[in-house]
Amino acid sequence: MTVAWVAGVDEAGRGPLAGPVTAAAVILDPAQPIAGLNDSKRLSEKRRDALAASIRAHARAWAVVHVEVAEIDAVNILQATMAAMQRAVAGLCQRPDTILIDGNRVPPELSVAARAIVGGDASEPCISAASILAKTSRDARMVALDDEYPDYGFAQHKGYGTAAHLRALAALGPTPMHRQSFAPVRASAAAQQRAFTF
Repeated sequence: MTVAWVAGVDEAGRGPLAGPVTAAAVILDPAQPIAGLNDSKRLSEKRRDALAASIRAHARAWAVVHVEVAEIDAVNILQATMAAMQRAVAGLCQRPDTILIDGNRVPPELSVAARAIVGGDASEPCISAASILAKTSRDARMVALDDEYPDYGFAQHKGYGTAAHLRALAALGPTPMHRQSFAPVRASAAAQQRAFTF
């Protein structure tokens, strides 16, 4: 019997003020099922990390792509997210027969038939797996950035616009890892510029 290989695709990090946007694509292997897959946001950090290791070990194919801040600022976050998804699919070592994408948009220029599913990260195991890989990979990047910029709290908020992050931005100004195209970062940069002018 011929198996139809389905790739699930999801992203993490569209909303933060800093760091990359990350996409993952996963083709699960029916012969090696992974129990407990769910939307990454519904899982504890410990459970996500354990599932990410299982996905990497047992999936038929997987790929993770980070699109960095410079590209986000150059093309906008939506286009950067679409590019990350496209590249994640292209990075798979096996060509899928079809692609399921979390959300309501299908990236252009995919070479395989694709369908967007709102809430797919909770309903489709392959998208859940992609959600978990995208989030854990991006979170690891933000924890590493915390070592470079220890005053901003990246390990805690992962770049999202929390009150603590906004306070750090106001006091210290943006880092090279902040998205200059996002309004709170632009406002912080302008305020720092005015402070240096006087």
